[in-house]
Amino acid sequence: MKKFEGFERGMGIGGWLTNYKRFNVLPMDKRLELTIGDYEHFDSYITEWDIINIKNMGFDHIRLGFDQIVLEESPFTYRERTMALVEGFVDLCEKHGMGIVLNLHKCIGNYCDIEESVTLFDSNELQERFIALWLELERRFSSKGAVAFELLNEVRDIEPSLWNDLAERTINAIRAINKTRKIIVGPTCWNNPNKLHALKVFDDENVIYTFHVYDPSEFTHQRGVLHWTKLYYNRSLTYPCDDIERYRDYYMLLFNNDKAYSHIERMDINYMREILENAISFMRANPDKILWCGEFGTIRHADMASRENWMRDVIKILKENGIPYSVWNYLSTPNDGNRFSLVDDDTRHILSERMLKIIRGDDVE
Repeated sequence: MKKFEGFERGMGIGGWLTNYKRFNVLPMDKRLELTIGDYEHFDSYITEWDIINIKNMGFDHIRLGFDQIVLEESPFTYRERTMALVEGFVDLCEKHGMGIVLNLHKCIGNYCDIEESVTLFDSNELQERFIALWLELERRFSSKGAVAFELLNEVRDIEPSLWNDLAERTINAIRAINKTRKIIVGPTCWNNPNKLHALKVFDDENVIYTFHVYDPSEFTHQRGVLHWTKLYYNRSLTYPCDDIERYRDYYMLLFNNDKAYSHIERMDINYMREILENAISFMRANPDKILWCGEFGTIRHADMASRENWMRDVIKILKENGIPYSVWNYLSTPNDGNRFSLVDDDTRHILSERMLKIIRGDDVE
């Protein structure tokens, strides 16, 4: 089994250059603008102390999410102020021996949480800007071999061939100037492991494949304000859960349909094994490739014991199958509608020592 050297156990950083505010509440004509407040936030939110803190917690890499509009001032023109922040962050990660995944979290035309009038896959110009942004990042980080490029976070539920084509074009453009850059691609439908079978597998040993885990979303996103179903249901759920009726109620109330859960006797590790079976099947079918779980977590207001239990089961399955991972998320801004943070807002110390042991893989039995 191939190893993702230097990227065995990571921590995602959102809330800094992505999810710093929620665009779904902004007027359409304000969504692609940056304000003075945005820049003040970018300049102060994450520092060298945070990199050291993450390293001291036992992680070997950081997955840094950023939005296209944070780095791109206008088509094919880039913001030196924010580019300098990313460059400085990479230098600090290198200084402290941390691997770094640069993750385009939200690009123009593919915001995972809002609708847009023109999508990435409808516009040749947006696709050219997408490729050009990655070429600009390759130019800036050409000497940084410990930096991996994750092309796009959570492609929507589209025809997979559209994403396969754009991913291939982007990889080919990067390969024209760097043959060894680690490039990460995931499937459609928000990096759903069920869609891995439709993801193009490249004849390239430096392409890594990824997926996300948030099932059951009724638990991981419970009472979240960004999904109307969770907000409407407005009920706390636990994990594991012997009383599966609490989950069936969700479907009955919203859709008058409980078929999705009619076969489940418990919400526990057996359920999670079913969810992850497609990822494991992808590994079996592609033993010479690396599969990395780039994102998984639970909303912060879920009860801590349930958060710990869910995390334990996911990581246990990942470790059983030799799948490296990066957990979501270090820190969230107070106005983030889906706060998945694992550290205290003020002290930035881990909210639960048991959770930290679980994430490190020390307590997953």
